[in-house]
Amino acid sequence: MSKILAKLFGNAGGSVVEKISGVVDKFVRTKDEKAAFEKEMTEILIEAEAAMQKNVTERWKADLEHGNWLTRSVRPLVLVFLIVATVLMVFIDSGSLQFEVEEKWTDLLQLVLMTTIGAYFGGRSVEKYNKFKNGQ
Repeated sequence: MSKILAKLFGNAGGSVVEKISGVVDKFVRTKDEKAAFEKEMTEILIEAEAAMQKNVTERWKADLEHGNWLTRSVRPLVLVFLIVATVLMVFIDSGSLQFEVEEKWTDLLQLVLMTTIGAYFGGRSVEKYNKFKNGQ
């Protein structure tokens, strides 16, 4: 149960997850009821995730169709910048340059890089799958 709620609320809602899980446990007593509840919640989360991905894809399509050069190129440019910045940090960290990068900045760069690459390539994969599925 807590896995489903944690996915819904993320890391920021740790105490919220525990409280909601406790409330659900009060009203959903049997194992069958809990299994049915978890199944339904999982389906709802999958549908919500698919809807969010569809919205992102639609925004990207609108940017590509109606935007100028910058709006069409901003995502690839951000991706290139983040990859170059990561490679530079690796060289800096190897001792080639005497420059200290605080851990909070490397953590932030790691998070942004993973999010950007995941969204860019994950979104492209979803688009290609949908085209294949629809026979285009």
